[in-house]
Amino acid sequence: MRWQKKIVKIDLNCEYPCPCRRKGRLLPIILTEAMGCDRCQQIFVVTDEEECIEQLTPSYPYKKKWRWNGKAWMLTQKPWQESYFYLTLSCFLASILISIPLLITLNGGVKLISGIILGLILILLCISLWLAYRR
Repeated sequence: MRWQKKIVKIDLNCEYPCPCRRKGRLLPIILTEAMGCDRCQQIFVVTDEEECIEQLTPSYPYKKKWRWNGKAWMLTQKPWQESYFYLTLSCFLASILISIPLLITLNGGVKLISGIILGLILILLCISLWLAYRR
C-alpha cells in the first residue's frame, strides 16, 4: 500500500499555485466553480466534492486531475494507469517466450511461416495494448 498525504478541500475564495508549473496563480472565476491561471490561461473546474481540480481542454480527450495536499498539487491517476507499462512489458515478454520455443520446434515450410505470423501477431497485440493505454 502506498503512503498518501492528507487531502485538503479546495476553497474557491483562495489563490493557489498553477499545477501546470508555470509559476502562475489560480484565481477564482466569479459566479462559477472554476479557477483560471493568470499565466498560462488554463481553466480548471473543482470536482469530487471540492477535493480535485480538473483541467478543461476541449480538444484533448484525457483530462488531468490534481489534488491539493496543503502545499502542492498531486496528479491523480487511476490504479490501472499506474501499472499499464508493466502489463504491456509482461505481455511482450510472454509473447517472446511463447514464440521462440514454437519457432525452434517447427521444421520449416508452412509451419515455420505460420509460427512467424503467430509471433508477429502477438507482438503487434502488445504494441496495440501499449498504444491504447498510454497518455
